Amino acid sequence: MMVPVLNPGDPFPPTTNALKDPDGLLAIGGDLSTDTLIRAYRLGIFPWFTQGQPILWWSPNPRLILYPKNLKISRSLRKILRKNTYHVTTNEAFISVVEKCGPKRHNENESWITDEMITAYEKLFGLGIAKSVETWLNGELVGGLYGVSMGGVFFGESMFSLAPDASKVALATYVDVLIKENVTLIDCQVYSAHLSSLGGEMVDRLIFEQMLTELIPALDTQEYKSIQL
Repeated sequence: MMVPVLNPGDPFPPTTNALKDPDGLLAIGGDLSTDTLIRAYRLGIFPWFTQGQPILWWSPNPRLILYPKNLKISRSLRKILRKNTYHVTTNEAFISVVEKCGPKRHNENESWITDEMITAYEKLFGLGIAKSVETWLNGELVGGLYGVSMGGVFFGESMFSLAPDASKVALATYVDVLIKENVTLIDCQVYSAHLSSLGGEMVDRLIFEQMLTELIPALDTQEYKSIQL
């Protein structure tokens, strides 16, 4: 099956059209405008591509998810959290977190962080849709994560760690925030042994999409117009 090439603003094809190899590749091209990204995430579609590639859109099947209340915290991690070894903040160093996550995404050697990607997610951050969590040690940024928040869903994009368990500390701390905000689903996108060990589980794409429909409220006309500006 040929992968469709999108023009800016084009609708996404049905996710059932996504390839099985590579798993989830749905479309090529389009744009990274705020409107396009919001439409994509609401459908469970996300961009991922490396330097020199066109924009690639993905909808893998099955999907790795994590229910915040099911996060598994090891005894050693609980000890670190009790000791307050690290200082954790939210939304204080968004761009720095995105840049440091770049080389680690999906075990790729090349960075997927392009200037276009940074600009796109910075706009989402300005709207309060993209969020970051930072882990600090002696004033130095040593871990963190970022993602996109919509309704009752947090779409985790990537995480990094430059010190022992720094990204786990960020996640464990932020999960408490998500629970208080009534976020009941974390999208982890694709399988990883690391996230599975923390409680992640695989679900069928159709079930995942049904969850999104239930957990993300529809945009009203005024809200949609304000996002397009």
